[in-house]
Amino acid sequence: MIPGNLTVARNDDDLTSPPTTSWLVEATRTVSYSVSVSRDVFALDNPSLATAGTVGAGETRRRFVVIDKVVHEIYGDQLDRYLRHHDMTTRLCILDATEQQKTLDSATEILHGLDEFGIDRRREPVIAIGGGVLLDLVGLASSLYRRHTPFVRVPTTLIGLVDAGVGVKTGVNFNGQKNRLGTYEAPTTALLDRNFLRSLDRRHLSNGLAEILKIALIKDPELFVRLEESGGVLLDEHMQGATPATELAAREVLRRAVHGMLEELQPNLWETRLERLVDYGHSFSPAIEMAGLPDLLHGEAVCIDMAMTTHIAHRRGLVSDTELGRVMNVMRLLELPVHHVSCTPELLVRALVDTTRHRDGLQRLPLPVGIGDATFVNDVSADELAIAAESVVRAARTVPTGAQ
Repeated sequence: MIPGNLTVARNDDDLTSPPTTSWLVEATRTVSYSVSVSRDVFALDNPSLATAGTVGAGETRRRFVVIDKVVHEIYGDQLDRYLRHHDMTTRLCILDATEQQKTLDSATEILHGLDEFGIDRRREPVIAIGGGVLLDLVGLASSLYRRHTPFVRVPTTLIGLVDAGVGVKTGVNFNGQKNRLGTYEAPTTALLDRNFLRSLDRRHLSNGLAEILKIALIKDPELFVRLEESGGVLLDEHMQGATPATELAAREVLRRAVHGMLEELQPNLWETRLERLVDYGHSFSPAIEMAGLPDLLHGEAVCIDMAMTTHIAHRRGLVSDTELGRVMNVMRLLELPVHHVSCTPELLVRALVDTTRHRDGLQRLPLPVGIGDATFVNDVSADELAIAAESVVRAARTVPTGAQ
Protein backbone atom coordinates (compact mmCIF):
# COMPACT_ATOMS: atom_id res chain seq x y z
CA MET A 1 0.00 0.00 0.00
CA ILE A 2 1.38 3.41 -1.00
CA PRO A 3 -0.58 6.24 0.66
CA GLY A 4 -0.11 9.73 -0.66
CA ASN A 5 -1.52 13.15 -1.34
CA LEU A 6 -1.95 15.19 -4.52
CA THR A 7 -2.27 18.95 -4.17
CA VAL A 8 -3.30 21.22 -7.05
CA ALA A 9 -2.58 24.95 -7.15
CA ARG A 10 -4.28 27.14 -9.79
CA ASN A 11 -4.63 30.86 -10.42
CA ASP A 12 -7.33 30.76 -13.14
CA ASP A 13 -9.30 33.45 -11.31
CA ASP A 14 -6.48 36.00 -11.49
CA LEU A 15 -7.01 37.68 -14.88
CA THR A 16 -3.98 39.97 -14.43
CA SER A 17 -1.44 37.06 -14.59
CA PRO A 18 -0.87 34.21 -17.04
CA PRO A 19 -2.90 31.14 -15.97
CA THR A 20 -0.82 28.47 -14.22
CA THR A 21 -1.52 25.09 -12.71
CA SER A 22 0.94 23.08 -10.60
CA TRP A 23 0.75 19.78 -8.78
CA LEU A 24 2.59 18.69 -5.64
CA VAL A 25 2.86 14.91 -5.43
CA GLU A 26 3.51 13.41 -2.01
CA ALA A 27 3.73 9.64 -1.58
CA THR A 28 5.13 7.25 1.00
CA ARG A 29 6.06 3.67 0.22
CA THR A 30 5.89 1.19 3.06
CA VAL A 31 8.90 -1.11 3.19
CA SER A 32 8.73 -4.50 4.87
CA TYR A 33 11.29 -7.29 4.76
CA SER A 34 12.26 -10.11 7.06
CA VAL A 35 15.66 -11.07 8.45
CA SER A 36 15.61 -14.59 9.86
CA VAL A 37 18.10 -17.00 11.35
CA SER A 38 17.70 -20.31 9.50
CA ARG A 39 20.33 -22.93 10.26
CA ASP A 40 21.22 -25.26 7.39
CA VAL A 41 19.22 -23.61 4.62
CA PHE A 42 20.19 -26.36 2.15
CA ALA A 43 18.74 -29.16 4.33
CA LEU A 44 16.11 -30.98 2.29
CA ASP A 45 13.53 -30.67 5.07
CA ASN A 46 14.07 -26.93 5.46
CA PRO A 47 11.51 -25.09 3.28
CA SER A 48 12.83 -21.60 4.06
CA LEU A 49 14.75 -21.05 0.83
CA ALA A 50 12.16 -22.69 -1.42
CA THR A 51 9.39 -20.45 -0.10
CA ALA A 52 11.35 -17.27 0.61
CA GLY A 53 9.95 -14.18 -1.04
CA THR A 54 6.86 -15.85 -2.49
CA VAL A 55 3.40 -14.37 -2.36
CA GLY A 56 1.35 -17.46 -1.52
CA ALA A 57 -1.10 -19.51 -3.54
CA GLY A 58 0.02 -18.33 -6.98
CA GLU A 59 3.71 -19.05 -6.49
CA THR A 60 5.78 -20.81 -9.11
CA ARG A 61 8.83 -23.04 -8.75
CA ARG A 62 11.13 -21.10 -11.11
CA ARG A 63 14.12 -19.26 -9.68
CA PHE A 64 17.10 -17.37 -11.07
CA VAL A 65 19.96 -18.09 -8.68
CA VAL A 66 23.13 -15.98 -8.51
CA ILE A 67 25.90 -17.66 -6.54
CA ASP A 68 29.50 -16.81 -5.78
CA LYS A 69 32.02 -18.98 -7.65
CA VAL A 70 33.85 -20.13 -4.51
CA VAL A 71 30.59 -20.81 -2.68
CA HIS A 72 29.38 -22.89 -5.63
CA GLU A 73 32.56 -24.96 -5.56
CA ILE A 74 31.89 -25.83 -1.91
CA TYR A 75 28.09 -26.01 -1.76
CA GLY A 76 27.03 -26.46 -5.38
CA ASP A 77 26.10 -30.15 -4.99
CA GLN A 78 24.05 -29.46 -1.85
CA LEU A 79 22.24 -26.60 -3.58
CA ASP A 80 21.49 -28.76 -6.62
CA ARG A 81 20.02 -31.55 -4.45
CA TYR A 82 17.93 -29.00 -2.56
CA LEU A 83 16.51 -27.41 -5.69
CA ARG A 84 15.70 -30.78 -7.28
CA HIS A 85 14.11 -32.05 -4.06
CA HIS A 86 11.80 -29.04 -4.03
CA ASP A 87 11.01 -29.50 -7.73
CA MET A 88 12.38 -26.12 -8.71
CA THR A 89 13.30 -25.05 -12.23
CA THR A 90 16.37 -22.85 -11.98
CA ARG A 91 19.09 -21.15 -13.88
CA LEU A 92 22.42 -20.54 -12.15
CA CYS A 93 24.54 -17.46 -12.69
CA ILE A 94 27.97 -18.18 -11.18
CA LEU A 95 30.02 -15.04 -10.52
CA ASP A 96 33.59 -14.41 -9.48
CA ALA A 97 32.41 -11.83 -6.96
CA THR A 98 35.59 -10.13 -5.79
CA GLU A 99 35.91 -6.47 -4.93
CA GLN A 100 37.73 -5.93 -8.23
CA GLN A 101 34.73 -7.45 -10.06
CA LYS A 102 32.19 -5.27 -8.26
CA THR A 103 31.42 -3.34 -11.43
CA LEU A 104 28.58 -2.41 -13.73
CA ASP A 105 29.78 -5.14 -16.11
CA SER A 106 29.12 -7.77 -13.45
CA ALA A 107 25.68 -6.32 -12.72
CA THR A 108 24.98 -6.33 -16.46
CA GLU A 109 25.93 -10.01 -16.63
CA ILE A 110 23.23 -10.72 -14.06
CA LEU A 111 20.72 -8.61 -15.99
CA HIS A 112 21.40 -10.48 -19.23
CA GLY A 113 20.76 -13.76 -17.44
CA LEU A 114 17.54 -12.47 -15.90
CA ASP A 115 16.25 -11.34 -19.26
CA GLU A 116 17.10 -14.63 -20.98
CA PHE A 117 15.49 -16.68 -18.21
CA GLY A 118 12.35 -14.57 -18.40
CA ILE A 119 11.27 -14.51 -14.77
CA ASP A 120 7.88 -13.45 -13.51
CA ARG A 121 9.06 -10.46 -11.50
CA ARG A 122 6.16 -10.59 -9.05
CA ARG A 123 6.21 -14.29 -8.17
CA GLU A 124 9.73 -15.56 -8.88
CA PRO A 125 12.28 -13.79 -6.67
CA VAL A 126 15.94 -13.84 -7.56
CA ILE A 127 18.07 -15.75 -5.06
CA ALA A 128 21.50 -14.32 -4.14
CA ILE A 129 23.95 -16.67 -2.40
CA GLY A 130 27.34 -15.27 -1.47
CA GLY A 131 29.25 -12.59 0.37
CA GLY A 132 28.72 -8.86 0.54
CA VAL A 133 30.00 -8.11 -2.97
CA LEU A 134 27.60 -10.57 -4.58
CA LEU A 135 24.68 -9.41 -2.44
CA ASP A 136 25.30 -5.81 -3.48
CA LEU A 137 25.53 -6.78 -7.16
CA VAL A 138 22.31 -8.78 -7.13
CA GLY A 139 20.51 -6.07 -5.19
CA LEU A 140 21.49 -3.46 -7.77
CA ALA A 141 20.52 -5.68 -10.70
CA SER A 142 17.18 -6.48 -9.06
CA SER A 143 16.43 -2.81 -8.49
CA LEU A 144 17.14 -2.09 -12.17
CA TYR A 145 15.42 -5.03 -13.86
CA ARG A 146 11.94 -3.82 -14.82
CA ARG A 147 12.53 -1.17 -12.12
CA HIS A 148 11.96 -3.64 -9.28
CA THR A 149 12.35 -7.39 -9.05
CA PRO A 150 12.08 -9.13 -5.65
CA PHE A 151 15.20 -10.89 -4.40
CA VAL A 152 16.26 -13.10 -1.51
CA ARG A 153 19.61 -12.84 0.25
CA VAL A 154 21.53 -15.83 1.57
CA PRO A 155 24.79 -14.39 2.95
CA THR A 156 27.64 -16.86 3.21
CA THR A 157 30.25 -14.69 4.96
CA LEU A 158 30.23 -13.18 8.41
CA ILE A 159 30.29 -9.65 6.99
CA GLY A 160 27.28 -10.64 4.89
CA LEU A 161 25.43 -11.99 7.92
CA VAL A 162 25.82 -8.85 10.01
CA ASP A 163 26.13 -6.06 7.45
CA ALA A 164 25.58 -6.41 3.70
CA GLY A 165 22.86 -9.03 4.09
CA VAL A 166 20.53 -7.12 6.40
CA GLY A 167 20.24 -3.56 5.04
CA VAL A 168 18.85 -2.06 1.83
CA LYS A 169 21.93 -0.62 0.16
CA THR A 170 23.12 -1.95 -3.19
CA GLY A 171 26.07 -0.77 -5.23
CA VAL A 172 29.07 -1.18 -7.45
CA ASN A 173 32.45 0.50 -7.54
CA PHE A 174 32.85 3.12 -10.25
CA ASN A 175 35.60 5.42 -11.48
CA GLY A 176 37.98 4.13 -8.82
CA GLN A 177 35.51 4.95 -6.03
CA LYS A 178 33.92 2.55 -3.55
CA ASN A 179 30.15 1.99 -4.11
CA ARG A 180 29.87 5.17 -6.18
CA LEU A 181 26.82 3.82 -8.02
CA GLY A 182 23.93 2.16 -6.22
CA THR A 183 20.33 2.17 -5.07
CA TYR A 184 18.26 1.48 -1.99
CA GLU A 185 16.45 -1.81 -2.55
CA ALA A 186 15.15 -4.03 0.24
CA PRO A 187 15.22 -7.81 -0.16
CA THR A 188 12.01 -9.68 0.48
CA THR A 189 13.88 -11.93 2.89
CA ALA A 190 17.38 -12.44 4.27
CA LEU A 191 18.18 -15.93 5.56
CA LEU A 192 21.07 -16.00 8.02
CA ASP A 193 22.76 -19.39 8.25
CA ARG A 194 25.78 -19.56 10.54
CA ASN A 195 26.69 -22.98 9.11
CA PHE A 196 28.32 -21.30 6.10
CA LEU A 197 31.01 -19.94 8.40
CA ARG A 198 32.43 -23.45 8.81
CA SER A 199 34.08 -23.17 5.40
CA LEU A 200 35.09 -19.51 5.74
CA ASP A 201 38.81 -18.92 6.14
CA ARG A 202 40.08 -17.29 9.30
CA ARG A 203 40.89 -13.94 7.70
CA HIS A 204 37.36 -13.52 6.33
CA LEU A 205 35.93 -14.40 9.74
CA SER A 206 38.10 -11.68 11.24
CA ASN A 207 36.93 -9.37 8.46
CA GLY A 208 33.31 -9.83 9.54
CA LEU A 209 34.13 -9.38 13.20
CA ALA A 210 35.25 -5.83 12.36
CA GLU A 211 31.65 -4.87 11.53
CA ILE A 212 30.48 -6.51 14.76
CA LEU A 213 33.11 -4.53 16.66
CA LYS A 214 31.75 -1.36 15.03
CA ILE A 215 28.31 -1.93 16.55
CA ALA A 216 29.89 -2.69 19.91
CA LEU A 217 31.94 0.50 19.97
CA ILE A 218 29.15 2.90 19.00
CA LYS A 219 26.19 1.49 20.94
CA ASP A 220 26.60 -1.84 22.71
CA PRO A 221 29.14 -2.11 25.54
CA GLU A 222 27.88 -5.60 26.42
CA LEU A 223 28.66 -6.78 22.90
CA PHE A 224 32.16 -5.34 23.32
CA VAL A 225 32.63 -7.35 26.51
CA ARG A 226 31.47 -10.49 24.67
CA LEU A 227 34.13 -9.88 22.01
CA GLU A 228 36.71 -9.11 24.68
CA GLU A 229 35.97 -12.38 26.48
CA SER A 230 35.23 -14.72 23.55
CA GLY A 231 36.55 -13.15 20.36
CA GLY A 232 39.52 -15.47 20.03
CA VAL A 233 37.41 -18.59 20.62
CA LEU A 234 34.79 -17.42 18.13
CA LEU A 235 37.56 -17.18 15.54
CA ASP A 236 38.99 -20.58 16.44
CA GLU A 237 35.59 -22.27 16.26
CA HIS A 238 34.32 -20.38 13.20
CA MET A 239 31.41 -19.23 15.40
CA GLN A 240 30.02 -22.78 15.47
CA GLY A 241 30.00 -23.33 19.23
CA ALA A 242 32.03 -26.39 20.18
CA THR A 243 30.73 -26.19 23.75
CA PRO A 244 27.44 -24.95 25.23
CA ALA A 245 29.22 -21.83 26.49
CA THR A 246 30.75 -20.92 23.14
CA GLU A 247 27.53 -21.77 21.30
CA LEU A 248 25.73 -19.29 23.54
CA ALA A 249 28.47 -16.71 22.91
CA ALA A 250 28.25 -17.17 19.13
CA ARG A 251 24.47 -16.85 19.13
CA GLU A 252 24.50 -13.79 21.34
CA VAL A 253 27.24 -11.99 19.41
CA LEU A 254 25.44 -12.58 16.12
CA ARG A 255 22.05 -11.62 17.57
CA ARG A 256 23.28 -8.41 19.17
CA ALA A 257 25.22 -7.39 16.06
CA VAL A 258 22.27 -7.89 13.71
CA HIS A 259 19.79 -6.29 16.12
CA GLY A 260 22.04 -3.29 16.65
CA MET A 261 22.50 -2.79 12.92
CA LEU A 262 18.78 -3.08 12.17
CA GLU A 263 17.90 -0.81 15.08
CA GLU A 264 20.03 1.93 13.51
CA LEU A 265 18.96 1.32 9.91
CA GLN A 266 15.19 0.85 10.31
CA PRO A 267 14.19 4.46 11.09
CA ASN A 268 16.54 5.90 8.44
CA LEU A 269 16.67 3.41 5.56
CA TRP A 270 17.05 6.06 2.86
CA GLU A 271 19.54 8.12 4.87
CA THR A 272 17.39 11.22 5.04
CA ARG A 273 19.29 11.92 8.27
CA LEU A 274 22.99 12.13 7.52
CA GLU A 275 24.14 11.70 11.13
CA ARG A 276 24.35 7.90 11.10
CA LEU A 277 26.07 5.95 13.87
CA VAL A 278 26.66 3.06 11.46
CA ASP A 279 28.91 5.37 9.44
CA TYR A 280 31.48 4.85 12.19
CA GLY A 281 34.49 3.27 10.53
CA HIS A 282 33.20 4.33 7.11
CA SER A 283 34.45 7.90 6.79
CA PHE A 284 37.96 7.04 5.60
CA SER A 285 37.70 3.31 4.94
CA PRO A 286 36.27 3.56 1.38
CA ALA A 287 39.36 5.45 0.22
CA ILE A 288 41.69 3.23 2.27
CA GLU A 289 40.10 0.06 0.88
CA MET A 290 40.26 1.15 -2.75
CA ALA A 291 43.86 2.33 -2.41
CA GLY A 292 44.77 -0.93 -0.66
CA LEU A 293 43.26 -3.34 -3.20
CA PRO A 294 43.80 -6.22 -3.52
CA ASP A 295 45.57 -6.40 -0.15
CA LEU A 296 42.74 -5.12 2.05
CA LEU A 297 39.33 -6.57 2.77
CA HIS A 298 36.38 -4.31 3.58
CA GLY A 299 36.27 -5.05 7.31
CA GLU A 300 40.03 -4.59 7.56
CA ALA A 301 39.75 -1.10 6.07
CA VAL A 302 36.87 -0.36 8.47
CA CYS A 303 39.04 -1.40 11.42
CA ILE A 304 41.87 0.86 10.27
CA ASP A 305 39.36 3.72 10.15
CA MET A 306 38.07 2.82 13.63
CA ALA A 307 41.57 2.60 15.07
CA MET A 308 42.42 6.03 13.75
CA THR A 309 39.19 7.71 14.85
CA THR A 310 39.48 6.08 18.28
CA HIS A 311 42.88 7.75 18.58
CA ILE A 312 41.32 11.07 17.55
CA ALA A 313 38.64 10.59 20.22
CA HIS A 314 41.32 9.72 22.80
CA ARG A 315 43.27 12.87 22.01
CA ARG A 316 40.06 14.89 22.47
CA GLY A 317 39.39 13.31 25.85
CA LEU A 318 36.37 11.31 24.67
CA VAL A 319 38.13 7.97 25.25
CA SER A 320 40.29 7.26 28.30
CA ASP A 321 43.71 5.65 28.28
CA THR A 322 42.21 2.44 29.63
CA GLU A 323 39.42 2.40 27.05
CA LEU A 324 41.87 3.03 24.21
CA GLY A 325 43.98 0.12 25.40
CA ARG A 326 40.96 -2.18 25.58
CA VAL A 327 39.84 -1.24 22.08
CA MET A 328 43.27 -1.80 20.56
CA ASN A 329 43.63 -5.11 22.43
CA VAL A 330 40.30 -6.38 21.03
CA MET A 331 41.40 -5.40 17.53
CA ARG A 332 44.52 -7.49 18.05
CA LEU A 333 42.49 -10.34 19.55
CA LEU A 334 40.26 -10.37 16.46
CA GLU A 335 43.40 -10.35 14.29
CA LEU A 336 42.46 -7.11 12.58
CA PRO A 337 44.92 -4.58 11.15
CA VAL A 338 45.08 -1.04 12.47
CA HIS A 339 47.26 0.38 9.69
CA HIS A 340 48.09 -0.07 6.03
CA VAL A 341 50.81 1.57 3.95
CA SER A 342 48.15 3.20 1.75
CA CYS A 343 46.78 5.11 4.75
CA THR A 344 48.81 8.31 4.35
CA PRO A 345 47.85 11.74 5.73
CA GLU A 346 47.35 12.94 2.16
CA LEU A 347 44.88 10.13 1.39
CA LEU A 348 43.04 10.80 4.65
CA VAL A 349 42.58 14.47 3.82
CA ARG A 350 41.23 13.61 0.35
CA ALA A 351 38.93 11.03 1.91
CA LEU A 352 37.58 13.55 4.42
CA VAL A 353 36.89 16.06 1.64
CA ASP A 354 34.94 13.41 -0.29
CA THR A 355 33.09 12.26 2.83
CA THR A 356 32.13 15.84 3.65
CA ARG A 357 30.76 16.33 0.15
CA HIS A 358 28.82 13.07 0.48
CA ARG A 359 27.35 14.25 3.81
CA ASP A 360 25.98 17.50 2.41
CA GLY A 361 28.85 19.78 3.31
CA LEU A 362 29.46 18.71 6.91
CA GLN A 363 31.86 16.07 8.20
CA ARG A 364 29.20 14.46 10.45
CA LEU A 365 32.05 12.25 11.65
CA PRO A 366 31.11 9.69 14.31
CA LEU A 367 33.64 9.48 17.13
CA PRO A 368 33.41 7.01 20.02
CA VAL A 369 32.62 8.28 23.49
CA GLY A 370 34.06 5.69 25.81
CA ILE A 371 32.99 2.19 24.76
CA GLY A 372 29.39 1.84 23.64
CA ASP A 373 28.51 5.44 22.81
CA ALA A 374 29.35 8.00 20.13
CA THR A 375 29.03 11.62 19.09
CA PHE A 376 29.23 13.52 15.81
CA VAL A 377 31.84 16.19 15.08
CA ASN A 378 32.42 18.57 12.18
CA ASP A 379 35.85 19.99 12.97
CA VAL A 380 38.44 17.24 12.44
CA SER A 381 41.55 18.91 11.01
CA ALA A 382 44.34 17.77 8.73
CA ASP A 383 46.75 18.04 11.67
CA GLU A 384 44.57 15.69 13.74
CA LEU A 385 44.52 13.20 10.89
CA ALA A 386 48.31 13.27 10.58
CA ILE A 387 48.76 12.75 14.34
CA ALA A 388 46.22 9.90 14.37
CA ALA A 389 47.90 8.25 11.38
CA GLU A 390 51.24 8.34 13.20
CA SER A 391 49.61 6.92 16.34
CA VAL A 392 48.22 3.89 14.51
CA VAL A 393 51.57 3.33 12.81
CA ARG A 394 53.08 2.94 16.28
CA ALA A 395 50.18 0.74 17.39
CA ALA A 396 50.53 -1.43 14.29
CA ARG A 397 54.01 -2.51 15.33
CA THR A 398 52.46 -4.67 18.03
CA VAL A 399 49.76 -6.23 15.81
CA PRO A 400 50.82 -9.81 15.04
CA THR A 401 48.60 -10.50 12.01
CA GLY A 402 46.60 -8.83 9.25
CA ALA A 403 47.55 -6.22 6.67
CA GLN A 404 50.38 -3.96 7.73
